[in-house]
Amino acid sequence: MKEIKNPKTLQREMERLRRSGRTLGFVPTMGALHEGHLSLVRRARRENDVVVVSLFVNPLQFGPKEDFSRYPRSLGEDRRALRQEKVDYLFRPLAPSFYLSGHQTFVEARELSRGLCGRFRPGHFRGVATVVTKLFNLVMPHRAYFGAKDYQQARIVQALVRDLNFNLEIKVLPTLRDRDGLALSSRNRYLSSRERKRALAIPRALAWARDEVRKGQRSLPSLKQGILRRLRASKVRIDYVEFVEPDDLTPVRGLKAPFLIAVAGWVGKTRLIDNAIMWP
Repeated sequence: MKEIKNPKTLQREMERLRRSGRTLGFVPTMGALHEGHLSLVRRARRENDVVVVSLFVNPLQFGPKEDFSRYPRSLGEDRRALRQEKVDYLFRPLAPSFYLSGHQTFVEARELSRGLCGRFRPGHFRGVATVVTKLFNLVMPHRAYFGAKDYQQARIVQALVRDLNFNLEIKVLPTLRDRDGLALSSRNRYLSSRERKRALAIPRALAWARDEVRKGQRSLPSLKQGILRRLRASKVRIDYVEFVEPDDLTPVRGLKAPFLIAVAGWVGKTRLIDNAIMWP
């Protein structure tokens, strides 16, 4: 695995590979890798000649009171995992070389960023869209891989690729979960054993809602109250429980077509998100 820190060096290397006719698969990450990240890497390995992974804790997507300074970092473990998966290139830029002095250009998907996490984390998705745009320009991948747990992020990336005419394919892979059902996340490392048990209320509430829909439940208020009741019983501090259209993330008006239930809440000092698509 070749490790590159300089953006221009990476871009030159990727240009050389593309000219040689090799296909590039790209997995952008912020490190603290878990099995969810590695499943994306394996898919990229199967579908491309060359696999590139970026590891960059992007300061633009953290608000002033968020966890940038304590976001989990495990470079040694991440390197070992990526070597084991036979990753070809690790791009690990330093912030000063990635965002040059005087940086003033940003990318934003306005409508898709308004609701859900965008309402609670102002500027977060502008930071995501900006860093992804820069990474795509540097790596020039044929395919890039994202997880469905961060559903709003994935939709925003799909929109910017479409709207800005990037010549690549976005692959969104299903959420991976631990054996207990909790969606894999780097932030799960923050949870104590007691908090983790409380956090299980989130996937269990979504599973309950899925069962209710399968049984014929079509009352949106009843479903929402059932989810809220289960989260509150486990002392999850709720940011939102929303029922939205899978494509544009606007609120659903009825439960006749596939819809997304998206949940965000706090367990202790850890913010967790999860979602599930329902098929009435």
